[in-house]
Amino acid sequence: MTGARQTQTHSADILVIGWGLAGLVAASEAAAAGKRVVIVDQEPRTNLGGQAHWSFGGLFLVDSPEQRRMGIKDSPDLARQDWFATAGFDRDEDLWPRRWAEAYLQFAHEEKRAWLRAKGVGFFPVVGWAERGGYLSTGPGNSVPRFHIVWGTGPGIVAPFQKDVEDGEARGLVTVLPRHRVTALTVSGGAVVGASGAVLAPSGAVRGAPTARETVGSFEIRAPAVIVAGGGIGGNHDLVRAQWPASLGAPPASMLSGVPAYVDGSLQPVSSAAGARLINGDRMWHYVEGIRNFDPVWPQHGIRILPGPSSVWLDALGNRLPVPLFPGFDTLGTLAHLRATGYDHSWFVLSRAIVEKEFTLSGSEQNPDLTGKDLPLLVKSRLGKGAAGPVQAFLDHGADFVVRDTLDDLIAGMQALPGGESLDADRVRTEVEARDREIDNDFTKDAQIAMLRSARAYRGDRLVRTAVPHRILDPKNGPLIAVKLHVLTRKSLGGIETDLSARALGGGGAPVPGLYAAGEAAGFGGGGLHGYRALEGTFLGGCLFSGRTAGRAAAAAV
Repeated sequence: MTGARQTQTHSADILVIGWGLAGLVAASEAAAAGKRVVIVDQEPRTNLGGQAHWSFGGLFLVDSPEQRRMGIKDSPDLARQDWFATAGFDRDEDLWPRRWAEAYLQFAHEEKRAWLRAKGVGFFPVVGWAERGGYLSTGPGNSVPRFHIVWGTGPGIVAPFQKDVEDGEARGLVTVLPRHRVTALTVSGGAVVGASGAVLAPSGAVRGAPTARETVGSFEIRAPAVIVAGGGIGGNHDLVRAQWPASLGAPPASMLSGVPAYVDGSLQPVSSAAGARLINGDRMWHYVEGIRNFDPVWPQHGIRILPGPSSVWLDALGNRLPVPLFPGFDTLGTLAHLRATGYDHSWFVLSRAIVEKEFTLSGSEQNPDLTGKDLPLLVKSRLGKGAAGPVQAFLDHGADFVVRDTLDDLIAGMQALPGGESLDADRVRTEVEARDREIDNDFTKDAQIAMLRSARAYRGDRLVRTAVPHRILDPKNGPLIAVKLHVLTRKSLGGIETDLSARALGGGGAPVPGLYAAGEAAGFGGGGLHGYRALEGTFLGGCLFSGRTAGRAAAAAV
């Protein structure tokens, strides 16, 4: 290695670009096989673990012991029905994504849980029911609860693989190079044999905060196998808009970011220039329950509400969203509907009783009980009186929350927020009062109320997720709460096309020698194993599966 502002040179058996979950898993597997590994990332080491550190830690499992203990009857056939109905594969480019989906379903049913348990990963005993669908049996959505929360949330799933990498460093097998931004893959004789780029100035920024791009040198790394695990595009709103699918209408003029700014898509053109084929770039997964973080870490930092199913969901004009676009049912369908309204926001209207039972905020930092593995705090926050601490903080300080005692005052508060002038007060009053009227007897034509009563037949919903159906306007359930909701960028569902060995494929369908891809950079496997929609708990799982596959395949090849 030479001095500052000169070109650093390194060599390894395997180069891993990106230290998110997929990159850490790939490096862990390669080091376990005795290979010399170099890991590079453009951020300071405080960001080791990438987006996974910030996640709620949900994992999709099929027919798990946790499901069986909760009385849930799941099976590989049912999971496959749900996955393929949700994915909606319909393109020639879906050949490898379909194969990856089949392989991932088998992994989620058989080996995934045991492999993680052997690494010390535990699970919260109540299985969540995310992305419920609400259509027919052959429509999108989870037929049963499959959302398994890691004990320790995102940091809990990162920890064993971070430890593996750190152990590899101690043994001299792994070298971690922060602030190394890859700008080109090195191609020789038609094979990828390394990468080059800029060494960035050191940064003392806290995890997730933006960092400068001042260059202090350059580097070259030679390796016969290169694994691209650089993530997606969610922090780059210009790129999100450029790739926005026509099926979702016009992209929002205003969006929040559910990921740090470093999730910038910068490795897409780099990989393409080396011969990798990028597919399904217009498939993406953004949420419509975003709220502005009153204590932001990165630019336009938003938090997603993980809503229970009881809140009344209104568009910007005050119209209730149609069946089955209830909270937690169909993310993409709701996004498509709301884009057609011409507005970038919508509203939840609910009671204090609903917020106390049903509101969870996505992210490791918003769930200190689960993240800190704090049982007393967990019992207090999930089963005790009052809203959980992080939720209460948003009720007190969040710019998108309105808390009032009467419906008239609530509507006035909603109208006072930016964009609230579009709200039709009479429409809101009609929707909420009509909904409440349906609560007063055992019969109803309101599909949401019927669903609430059905949901509480599941112990998990009854225990921690779904409030007893009640009249929102009844003062004993108050005060009333309204939440202004924004589009929140999150995941790229397309990416580098790969075969089942995670080898990057070129334009003719043949592997690009020496090049592999994993995680969000590869659409979580194959260039998009989710198709158009995700069943939730499948992003971390896709990083685990594709990272493991890439690490093992690259190690076997060198």
